Amino acid sequence: MSQPAEPALATLGGSAAGQVLRRYVMAVRPPFLTAAIMPVLVGSAWGHAASEGFDVVAALIALVATALVQAGANVINDVGDEIGGSDRANTERMYPYTGGSRFIQNGVMSLSQMQRYGVGLVAAAMLLGAVLAWLKGPTVVGLGLAGIVLAVAYSLPPLKLASRGVGELTIAAGFGVLPVMGAAWLQTGRFDLDALLVALPTGMWVTAILLINEVPDMRADALAGKRTWPVRFGVAGTRVIYATLHVIALLATLAMVFRGQLHWGVLLLSVPHFVLGLAAARGIAPATGPGRDGLRASIEKTLGLHALGSAWIAAWAWFGA
Repeated sequence: MSQPAEPALATLGGSAAGQVLRRYVMAVRPPFLTAAIMPVLVGSAWGHAASEGFDVVAALIALVATALVQAGANVINDVGDEIGGSDRANTERMYPYTGGSRFIQNGVMSLSQMQRYGVGLVAAAMLLGAVLAWLKGPTVVGLGLAGIVLAVAYSLPPLKLASRGVGELTIAAGFGVLPVMGAAWLQTGRFDLDALLVALPTGMWVTAILLINEVPDMRADALAGKRTWPVRFGVAGTRVIYATLHVIALLATLAMVFRGQLHWGVLLLSVPHFVLGLAAARGIAPATGPGRDGLRASIEKTLGLHALGSAWIAAWAWFGA
């Protein structure tokens, strides 16, 4: 299976408005923005079900702000991995899924340009957060700051959480539990166990995206001192962790059904979805061996499982809770 061509200055350069726009859009790695959009949709749908109304304006602002944080985090992660050296040393990457955007390494944008761009995206998210805080109150400030701190601390010093073996937990919290519960709070004005249970499946699936994407980067991450879970536990351990994430997601869904939060009909897809997750786990293999194509297929399946599973729960929360 051939790998798509990486970004190059010859194809993404130029000073015309359209060329500049395309360059800056591609730099944020658009295929991964579903990781920001789906949690807000799930939380907003649950908030609608748990309240007697729906604040469309607040939901839309939260959606755009969260997408901007995710975009900024992607760019900042490229900066952090360039500074740490892992992206430069990564010869086993699977573009466009792993090894970063390659914008810095391939000369499409400089390190300083990416730094400014990442900061600008986060600043835009903060501006929208200020509007949301004006509409909904100061709790929004705490939620927004928590999300931004987690996004930045994941990659950059002094914390560099991804290098300390807790990057996966950071993503589970910052791009799973936090945005789902935050979006639900915008509609209901409360945090509770119901909102946490609704957040868990999406949190587990977004962690699975990060986890499996780290597998092709294992050698480069180890050389750079980046102690991701695949580096620490190896391919076999990663396979077990990946499957466990899907187990937790299914258990949380079952708990929602037993508590009456969701109609049992949600299981019509949730159970087959779980089986597909286990099948994707079997594709986790070393990136340098004969299983490379299978690993790539499992990465693509994981992105689809996150989007499909989150959309399914959101639909049942909205229409069938």
